Amino acid sequence: MNTIRREQKAGIYMGFLSAAGWILVLICMFFLTPPEHYLLYFMLVIFLGFTEYFPLPVWKGSSSLSFPIIFSLDLVFGFPAVIFSYALIVMIVNLLHRRPLRIILFNPAQLVISYAAAKGAAELFFSGGFFADHLVPMSELAVLIVLFYLVNNFLVDIVLWIRPQPYRFSVWKQKWASEVFSAFISFFYISLMFFLGSQENRGNLDVFAAFFFFSPLVGLSLLSSTIARLKIEKNRLNAMFSFTKDLNQTVHTAEWKDGLTNHIQELFHAQAVFLIRKEGNWKFDFKDGMTADTDKPLESAHVGEIKDVLVIENRKKMSGPLDYYFHKGIRSVVYSPLTLEDDCIGVLAVGRTRTYSFEPQDIRSIATLANQLAVALKTKSLITEQKEKRVLEERNRIAREIHDGVAQTLAGAVMNLETAKKKFSEKPDEALLLMDRSLHGLRGGLKQVRESIYALRPKPTERVTLQEAIQKRVEIIRNQQTFSLDFEVRGNPFPMPLYVEKVMFDTFQESIQNTIKHGQATKAEVLLSYQSEHVLLKIKDNGQGFSLYDAILKSKNEPHFGLLSMNEEAEEIEGSLQIDSKPGEGTEISLTVPIEKMRGDEEND
Repeated sequence: MNTIRREQKAGIYMGFLSAAGWILVLICMFFLTPPEHYLLYFMLVIFLGFTEYFPLPVWKGSSSLSFPIIFSLDLVFGFPAVIFSYALIVMIVNLLHRRPLRIILFNPAQLVISYAAAKGAAELFFSGGFFADHLVPMSELAVLIVLFYLVNNFLVDIVLWIRPQPYRFSVWKQKWASEVFSAFISFFYISLMFFLGSQENRGNLDVFAAFFFFSPLVGLSLLSSTIARLKIEKNRLNAMFSFTKDLNQTVHTAEWKDGLTNHIQELFHAQAVFLIRKEGNWKFDFKDGMTADTDKPLESAHVGEIKDVLVIENRKKMSGPLDYYFHKGIRSVVYSPLTLEDDCIGVLAVGRTRTYSFEPQDIRSIATLANQLAVALKTKSLITEQKEKRVLEERNRIAREIHDGVAQTLAGAVMNLETAKKKFSEKPDEALLLMDRSLHGLRGGLKQVRESIYALRPKPTERVTLQEAIQKRVEIIRNQQTFSLDFEVRGNPFPMPLYVEKVMFDTFQESIQNTIKHGQATKAEVLLSYQSEHVLLKIKDNGQGFSLYDAILKSKNEPHFGLLSMNEEAEEIEGSLQIDSKPGEGTEISLTVPIEKMRGDEEND
């Protein structure tokens, strides 16, 4: 794989440069002499450690402000002392940051090589030596600083160019802008040091002068680095919030896995990602990145035994449950279980090509992301079950309507026809009357069959707007019925979530059907009003009305879509259903849905 080869080339380059840098450190150790001013030496070394551990944030990157201290160490204690001290401090800082061994060795090596190369080139460029006994020309100082930052950045750029991870121009520009700013600060600070100090005494820098001169530099590094870390944490929290928001909006769609992959890459810069879910048996929900081809069953990997976050810093030293499924080029992996109520419903695994590459904040973020995934996947499962339940309820409703309506009508017609057949020869008038009744019943049954077929079709609101669906149904009813039906739309119509429109249409249709079947009305009015805070659907007729209490009792004993189901559907969309009816006074049904409750629900239908 090309990715592995490029990682190997980057490793060879870093190993070669690390060896060269540490050979230089070992050579300088042979020329070390005890410092004359121990207190000054240790104070400068401690300041150097602070500036390396707390880099100055610049633009979107960071840069160390340690060069003025390095220059002072060289000026007072000599080249071997600065090379040894610089390498030791940078190595300790990388150890404290828990970085991989190759980084611990490479970073000090490339920095001391950069300083040695810059100083050697500057001394060759200016005859007479750079560190003469008299005033250091500003041009020579500028050349030394520019060469140091040029060489240092070039050595790092080579690694970033070789590695398989994309090294974008924007990142390169950001890094160089940070280093240019750091070089400017270094030049200003060292120039100020020579301006304030006397030419004859610059080699005898005392402890108090050094402390007060470099304290602002260290303080600036501490303060700015703390602010930068807070900003990084803020950005991380914003990224997690964005992930949670996008996940909640897309988990019900087929694109949610793509969004998850993009967010994981943005947050963790991972080279491999697995999501495994338990749906009866363990299976891969998706794979991304450097994966291995294997037929090994997941049950043999014992992924269900992962109860807490598992961090594999180095796969060569410690194996993980999914080692068979990761490419051998993946060196470190974090496993985080998707747990709900002490039940592991899945595992999220994130891998990188470098050992010890996951920081504590990365591990915490992966665990947080896994918890969000567990909740989202459970929500998706519940929504799927709810949709299936609604489909089953709708089928049962239509089956009951067919059994109670069409089947009974057909049975009555068959009985009448059989009786008419027997009486046809003896009592033809009675036989004809029975046949007329049968014909009337069959026509009614045919009508009910058409209504049932209509109910099985996709909801009209899935193809057109709510007002268009109601208008179309009103026209059909006008052509089939003799009573007057008026439909009015008020306000400015706007699209609503599909499920909201479906419930409102079902409420309209059930109300009209009850009016036709039971109300004995001669007139009905339908109002759809788009108002500033809610949408109102009102159906009013002049029929015989009914007792609401008796109707509720009947609905409990003979469950069908009816009043109770209409009310349940209204509650699911957080609407309010009101029914006003008394025997002999007609019926008015109003469904009110708040607009505020609809916002953001389009993806949750």
